Amino acid sequence: MHIGTLYIIAAPSGAGKSSLVSALIESMNDISVSVSHTTRAMRPGEENGVHYHFTDIPTFEKMVAESAFLEHARVFDNYYGTSQAGIEAELAAGRDVILEIDWQGAEQVRKQMADTVGIFILPPSREALRERLQGRGQDSEEIIERRMRDAESEMSHYGEFDYLVINDDFDVALAELVAIIKARRLRQAAQSQRQAGLLSDLLSN
Repeated sequence: MHIGTLYIIAAPSGAGKSSLVSALIESMNDISVSVSHTTRAMRPGEENGVHYHFTDIPTFEKMVAESAFLEHARVFDNYYGTSQAGIEAELAAGRDVILEIDWQGAEQVRKQMADTVGIFILPPSREALRERLQGRGQDSEEIIERRMRDAESEMSHYGEFDYLVINDDFDVALAELVAIIKARRLRQAAQSQRQAGLLSDLLSN
């Protein structure tokens, strides 16, 4: 049984997920974001093993054939995937792991790891979402409308997740994410493993 928990955090583009996850990682110990495998080229400033595990297409396809990925997808001409062995090693060491993936990836992961915890982040309103998707106002109305449709499609799957966090006030949303992680760590089964020595001592005659 793993001591760590695998979290899937999903959100529509513009909900502020990346900023919240970064702040969550900084504010808690023993929790990290999973590093995906990808076949895309490394960009300036990126490090192998830190931003992604960069690999070639034959190696990636071999890993797919060996069922090495919890989930994988093709985005344009590149492949992306989450290594099952990498995740399980982190969980077994007692660390929590976050997967930042969409609802389709979440569906793939749940089929293989049923005790995954899903958190969905929503914007406070359609207006706020549109404002965030407009960014610096350099994009055409057509592009913004497409982003809104994509966001609506993603948001329609909120019901497949265990927790809902509304990112209206950033600090409040961050505190809610921290509360979810802390509560999971205090479950009896997890505490029984972490505090085995203390429990044994408390119950010995």
